[in-house]
This record gives sequence, structure tokens and C-alpha cells, in this order.
Amino acid sequence: MGSQVAPMVPSPITVPAPEPQPGILTFDQILAPPAPTSSAPPVAPAPASLPSRPTPVRGVSTGGLAAELASVLAEVLTVEHVPVDSNVFDDLGADSMVMTRFCARLRKRDDLPSISIRDVYANPTIAGMAAAAAPAAGSSATQAAPTVAAPPVTPVRHSTAGYLLTGALQLLTFLAYATGVGYVMDRVYTWILASNGPLDIYLRSVVAGGAAILAMCVLPIVAKWLLIGRWTEREIPIWSLRYFRFWLVKTLTRANPLVLVMVGSPLYTLYLRALGAKVGRNVVVLTRHLPVATDLLTIGAGTVIRKDAVLLGYRAHAGRIQTGRVTLGRDVVVGEKSVLGIGTAMGDGAQLGHASSLHRGQAVPAGQSWHGSPAVPTTTDFRAVPATRVRALRSLAYVTSQVVKLFALYVPLVFGGMVLVLTQVPGLGEPLKPGATEHTDAQFYLNAVTESALVVVGGLLAGLLVVFTVPRLLAPFVRPDRVYPVHGWRYSLHRTITRLTNIRLFVYLFGDSSFIVGYLYVLGYRLGKVEQTGSNFGSNLNQETPFLTSVGRGTVVADGLSVVNADFSNTSFRTSRVAIGADNFLGNNIAYPVGGRTGDDCLLATKVAVPIDGPLRQGVGLLGSPAFEIPRTVKRDRVLEIDATERRRRLRRKNAHNLGTMALALVVRWGHILGLLLLGLLALNQYADLGPAAFAGEMAATVLFTMLWFVLWERISTGFRRLRPKSCSIYDARFWRHERYWKLMVPPLDRMLAGTPFKNLLMRLLGVKIGRRVYDDGAAVLERTLTTIGDDCTLNFGSIIQCHSQEDGAFKSDHIVIGSGVTLGVGAFVHYGVTIGDGAEIAPDSFVMKGEEIPAGSRWGGNPARELVEPPAGSTGTSLAVPPTGNRHRAAVGDRCVPPALSWGGDDDPGAERSGVARRGRRSAGRHRRARLQPASGRRARRAATTG
Repeated sequence: MGSQVAPMVPSPITVPAPEPQPGILTFDQILAPPAPTSSAPPVAPAPASLPSRPTPVRGVSTGGLAAELASVLAEVLTVEHVPVDSNVFDDLGADSMVMTRFCARLRKRDDLPSISIRDVYANPTIAGMAAAAAPAAGSSATQAAPTVAAPPVTPVRHSTAGYLLTGALQLLTFLAYATGVGYVMDRVYTWILASNGPLDIYLRSVVAGGAAILAMCVLPIVAKWLLIGRWTEREIPIWSLRYFRFWLVKTLTRANPLVLVMVGSPLYTLYLRALGAKVGRNVVVLTRHLPVATDLLTIGAGTVIRKDAVLLGYRAHAGRIQTGRVTLGRDVVVGEKSVLGIGTAMGDGAQLGHASSLHRGQAVPAGQSWHGSPAVPTTTDFRAVPATRVRALRSLAYVTSQVVKLFALYVPLVFGGMVLVLTQVPGLGEPLKPGATEHTDAQFYLNAVTESALVVVGGLLAGLLVVFTVPRLLAPFVRPDRVYPVHGWRYSLHRTITRLTNIRLFVYLFGDSSFIVGYLYVLGYRLGKVEQTGSNFGSNLNQETPFLTSVGRGTVVADGLSVVNADFSNTSFRTSRVAIGADNFLGNNIAYPVGGRTGDDCLLATKVAVPIDGPLRQGVGLLGSPAFEIPRTVKRDRVLEIDATERRRRLRRKNAHNLGTMALALVVRWGHILGLLLLGLLALNQYADLGPAAFAGEMAATVLFTMLWFVLWERISTGFRRLRPKSCSIYDARFWRHERYWKLMVPPLDRMLAGTPFKNLLMRLLGVKIGRRVYDDGAAVLERTLTTIGDDCTLNFGSIIQCHSQEDGAFKSDHIVIGSGVTLGVGAFVHYGVTIGDGAEIAPDSFVMKGEEIPAGSRWGGNPARELVEPPAGSTGTSLAVPPTGNRHRAAVGDRCVPPALSWGGDDDPGAERSGVARRGRRSAGRHRRARLQPASGRRARRAATTG
């Protein structure tokens, strides 16, 4: 590897006072080691730190090193000579993929320094890289520091028998659940069908449907306490009986109907408390990613957790489920798309910015603001909206209104509406009548075809009518730049606008085509004079209000953009306009917040943290979290550009192709609805003979049919062949066919298979070269046939494997190869052309850039990802100098919450809790507990009596 790092000593570490930052780090701030200060409170460091500079090589002069680096880059560029003073991007035409391959080739040379992609952007000439990497003459850097050797990594090999038995138990559980639901639905609808008149149908629907919903809400709570009890910090082997209990509780808690409709409501925090979480007063939780190990979650009073934040309380690591504490103090702010790993903490008043993460062992001291992945201190204030006075009964009134709407409107609509359809729609209720027509009759299928077509066409038109009209009627009541209290009627209107304008079906249908521009314009976006590209927006886009979203001319947006139009405190919220400049390109998975400081002609790379203060950036690219500047474009991408006349001609052809793709997508969806309707009618037809078992069989058949139907069409879209790597213009027919592949991909229904062997079976059907006994907790694999995953890998929730990239008018794709025993952390993103060696680990929320080669057994993390320095063997790190958790800490959640003491077990040492220090700590705690339980005697009793 050629890396040399100084030995790490387990001594107290302090966090420096953060330097003023304009929301975006300079390279000196990124690369320079912080100077210690005694005024900051001690804090537990991250379990692995990033090297501060390119690793120097002893005994190599700067000139000789520059020549060696130039020869390596010449090999990568396949040219004879590379000038050492030329800019590798502007002069040589290299792009980020070329330079990541250059960095990977350096890591294979022991005689050359290890240079990361950050170092390349900081020093874009060979001479600059050599000067930064070579040691200064006579400096202490010339003294070779002992290299810390990482322990050998042996990929975990799961038990095949345990893998199969766990899958069998999961299948039996699903069948038992389907049987129970079938029996309940039979009783409910039998009772409602016996009603007389519409009013009686409504009243019976309220009673029966309400009882069914309450049972579904209570079942996860009961299951959690019966099967798990209290969550503790533990390790659970995957594919074991203990894991099966974990999976069952996780699945049931996330299936609660409250999770779907009560996000951002006090009912959501009440549900967390019922599951064992310690949640203070006036907490606002806006994320749909429900924590699982709830007893290990502490949220202090007044805390705000923003949309798409992830704090699960567990992670999958090297074949084991590890649970750990997540402790948030009072008045904490957690930003959009942020990830909090286990063993993390934030003190009172602390803030974590958007697109940031805390790795295991990190803690944000009270009152400080951190951002980045992994997070570092900053002076940026992410608390943008002032608090307001809230009346004591406001939350109660809001919850009451939600409950009334749920049980008086939604429940009767679902249950009573189905009865009205069965009894009033001609032909649909025929199977329920004595002597009904058998399913072998042609009229049976003709009715199903007609009714399913009405459902698809009528539902699409009615949905568009509602989406285009109702939010516009509600928007004037929520005025921009005005502070409103949360849990009021304007807050309810804002949430309704957000839900109605983010129906995934319409963006999926119109996205990746010219028609998405018209849809967004009618929806409420301010687009100005559009420069149509045919791919202005992808098919995965959301916003909090379209009426305050502006996108400039010529801007292209890839999938995963989240426009953050609203700021929240624990008592108030405010909506504001978000303006994205002209001629921009936005990569995947970006949260663009209010006040984003980017202007025209910017490239925002995948997973970038958009700065919200400092100067306005124009004509540059931004990469990483914290963000730093990179070139806007390179010569290699310009060769794919075409002139305006040719572009207009190809755009017409592309529009025709995309229109055919949309029509085919609707046909596929119509076929899916028809199949579901036929299964329902068959269940009704067999009801007289089978009773509730007919509905249970329908549920199982529905899941199986859905998966096989979309698998078939996804494979048809590629002609049952494997995708091939390509580099072409977006006006090339090869790209249009790839867009059709995206449109016909299996929808996210496969998430119900997360954590089961059946997810791997589905991936094989879709063409993924996947190994044995892989644990997939909900990862997204976008180009299946370009992906290879080895045996016994661990893929965490929210991780993404994406084998393509689109930048402006260029489209590129390539293979991704993941070795055996690899762990992808929560929210990790692996880009195209990446190779990951056996036993490697990618830390949470990391971004592995295109073309990267990660050695076997190494640990990488960050955004962009780079190799993390392993702590030396036996190091236990430091702890926060705060009181330990206990009864007093738990009682203080609603008043004052401080982070617990954290030991640096780290991601690299999952068994650190079994170390001698931890055992001695537990023995000491046990002695104290026994001393409190035993009666005092002798001198101790007299001292106790004297002190009262």
C-alpha cells in the first residue's frame, strides 16, 4: 500500500475550535491537521480517521517523484508523455474516473505515495501532487513512522443450513400472517355486507375497519415486547433463530399503518415511546425511516429530525446484526439525508448538517454544529427558522383531528368503498351470488379486462386532476417566508400539499422524457423558458412544495433530487423559495436546501452537500460532503456533444421513442392491475368453498404474481440479454433503450423481501451475478446484469449500487464487482466501474467514486470515499467526559439530555464491548448495583444514618 501513519495513542483528544468557514471547505481546511485547544470539551473521535496529507515516501526527491507520477499517469492516459506542470483536467482532458484509476494504480506501488482523489483536486498538476506528497528536507516528516498493519480479514462464511432454515421460517410466517389477515378481512366484509343502506355501511365500516387498523397498530408493539423485550447492545448472527426474531419485529414495526400517515405527528413519537424509545417533549420527527432498536434511542426535548434522516439503532456488519445507542440531546437538529450510526451522540443544542453522517464512536459536543461525512466541526447554522409560542392544547387538537380523519374518512373509504364497489358495480359482485358464473366463462375475463382498463385510465386521469387542482387551492393559505406553528391547521395543509404533489406514479411515468417538463410546470414549478434536452429531469424527484421551486434554463437533474422548501424547528416551520440556477447539472441523491449557494453553470456531483452560506458558486463543480470545488466539465465529455440542428432532429426521435416507452409502461401497469383483479375475482369465486383461506391464498398469489410479472418485463426490456458498458450521448438510441429499461424495472416492491433469502432469488432472476448467503437489508441495485456480488456479502439499508452516470449530455455505464465478504454501510453509494476486494468494508453514507479499486481487507469511508486509517491493536480510544447513563439520565430526557460515555470500540472492533476495559466497567457497575440492593452494615450504615 505504501501508506505510513503515526502510531495512535489512546490519550484524551479534544476538538479544536472550528475556524470560520463559508459553508464550503478550502483544501487547506480539509487536509490540514487541526490544532488542539483546551477550551473545547473532550469528544470521542471517529473510530478511524482520514489521512491528513498524501502519504510521503522516504528518500524520494520531489523531482524524481514527479517523474514517477507522470509515468504512471501516462500509462493510465495511454500517452507517451505527461508534462508535470499541466493541469490534468483542463490541459490533459482527464476526468474523475481516469484520476481514480491513477490513484488506484499508485496504491499498488510500494515505492510511490498513496494519493486520494481529494489530493488530486487540491493539486491538479503532477508537480503539485509530488510537492504535497514528498517530505520536506530536514523536516520531521523524513523520519519514517511505523506503519500500523491492519489485522488480516477473513470473510465471514455463513451457515448454509441456517440460511435455508431462516428462509423457511420467514416463508411460514408470511403464510401465517396472510391467513390471519384473510380471516379478519372475511369477518369484516361479511359483517359490512349484511348492512342495510349507505348509512349502515358507513357506520359498520367505521367500527370494523377501525378495529382492524387498531389491531394492526397494536400487533407490532406486542410482538416487540414478547419476542425481544428491551433492546440491548448486542450482536446477532445473521441467518439464526435470534436473527429471525429480529427480522420479524423489524418487519412488523415498519408495517404499522401509523408509519405511513403519521410522520411528523405527535402520534409518531407516541409510537416510538410505546416501542421503548426515550423521547422528550415537543420532538418533531419527519423521517419515514423508523428506528428499530428503539430502547437504545434517546431523543431530548425540542429535537428536530429532518426528512430522510436515518438512525436505525442497528447495522449489519460482517455477518452480524449489531445494535447500539443513538443519543440526541435537547434542542438537537439532524439534517436532511443524514445518517447516524450506532454508538453516536449529540449534545444539547448540537446540529448535524444536511447530507452528513456520524460514524460509530463520533459525538457532537453540546452547542456545536458539524457537517460532512464523516462529520467535522463547522460554523454554519442549520437552525434557520425561529421558534414560536405554541399553546399547550395545540398538539392534542392536531392529534385529535388526525384520528378523526383516519377513522371517520379514510377507514370507511377503504372498507366501505370496497363494499360499495362489490355491490354497485355491475358484474363485479356476481361471484358472491349463489350460482355465480365460473371462472371458465369468457364473460368473466371480459368483465375483468374492462374493469381493469377503467381503473388504470380513470385512476390516472382522476389522480392528475386532483394533483393539479387541490394543492393549488391549498397553497395560498401557507404563505412563503412566514413563520407558522407546527401541528396547526396550516402545518396540516403544508403536509397535504407535500403528499399530493409527490405521488411517485406520475414522476415515474413522465420522468426521463420531454413530458416531465410540462408535468412539473402544471404542477407548480417555475421553469422559465425551458431548453429542452429530452432528459431534463429523472423519474425520482420530490419537493415539499412545487409552488416555491425554480429551475433555470438548460439545467439537467438526475434521479434522487429532494428540494427542501421548508425549514423546521420543534415549534414552527417556514416555507421559502428554492432557486436552482441555469445550465446546471445535478447528480444523484442530492438534497437542495433553502438558501443553497450555487448559481449558474454548476456541476453538483452525486451525494454532494450543497453549501448554504459563503459566496455564490458559479462556473464550478462541487463534490463531496463537506463540498469542495472541482472542474465544471472536461474535454473527454465534450466529444459527445452535438450541434444544435442535429440535436433538434434527434430530440424529435427521442420524444417518439420515449412516448412509446410511456405507453408500454402503462400497458405493463394495466396488465398488473388486471392480474390482481383476476386473482381477487378468483378468490371471491372460491369463497363459498374455501372461506377465509381463499383470501389468504390471494395475498400469497398477489405477491408472487407481482414479482414474476415485473421480472418478466424487465428482462424483456433487455431482450433477455445482459447489458453492456457504454459511453454515448443522451441523443443516442442506446441511451433511449436504457431509459426504457429503467421504466420497466421491478418497482420497490422487492423491499418487502429485504433481509430474506428470497431477495437474493429475485436478484438472480433479474440477472445479478450474486453469490451465496448474501444478506441484503434493502439495498438498491440499479443495473442488475452489470453487477457482480460475491458470497456472504452484507448490504445495509439504503445502500445503492449504480452502474451508470449521466453528466449533462453524456451517458456512461460500466460493471461493478463486489468481492466476497464485503460490507456496504447504511446509505453507502457505489458508482460505476468500481471493484471492491474480498472482506473490504465501506463505511456508512460513503460515496465510492466511479472507477475506484478498493483493496481486499481494507476499510474505506467518506464522501468521496478514501481509505480509513485503522486504529492500532489494543487501542480503546477516549470517552466523552460526561456523566454515564442511568436512571437519572433517563429521567432527564424531557429536561436536560447529555450524551452518554462512549468507548471507541469503533467499526473496526465490533467485539470491543467484550474487551477487558468493558468487562471491568461492567463488573464495577455490577458491584455498585449490588451495593445499592444490599442493606448497609457497620461503619457504612452509621455514615448513611449521619448523612441522612
